[in-house]
Amino acid sequence: MSVFKEFREFALKGNVVDLAVGVIIGAAFGTIVSSLVDDIVMPPIGLLLAGIDFSTLKLVLKAATPAIGAEGAEGFVAASPEVAINYGKFINATIKFIIVAWVLFMVIKGMNAMKRKEEAKPAPVAETPADIKLLTEIRDLLKK
Repeated sequence: MSVFKEFREFALKGNVVDLAVGVIIGAAFGTIVSSLVDDIVMPPIGLLLAGIDFSTLKLVLKAATPAIGAEGAEGFVAASPEVAINYGKFINATIKFIIVAWVLFMVIKGMNAMKRKEEAKPAPVAETPADIKLLTEIRDLLKK
């Protein structure tokens, strides 16, 4: 029974919940970045490069072969799919990675700047407790 109790405590700790929220937001952020790259960044780049759509760029190693014969007939030969290296999709994925890395860099840079500002602030001077003040006054009177 103690294993279940330990697991529950672990699962309900703030760090695990924060991690789960981060993963969910990260997945949503990935969708936004995909849309940004596919729908906003790549069309103008493709237009500048004579209308090239990077996602369709590929090196065909073996072309697809159509099916021969009627479906269900004895001589039916299944079609073979195209074998290709889709380097255009790789270019899109690389651009997405660069955008995500840049955004994360900017977020961490901002967080570090805020942390440095907090560290640069002088620590507030604590007020001397009343009993210490009293003892200091007594010491000063005894010196006289």
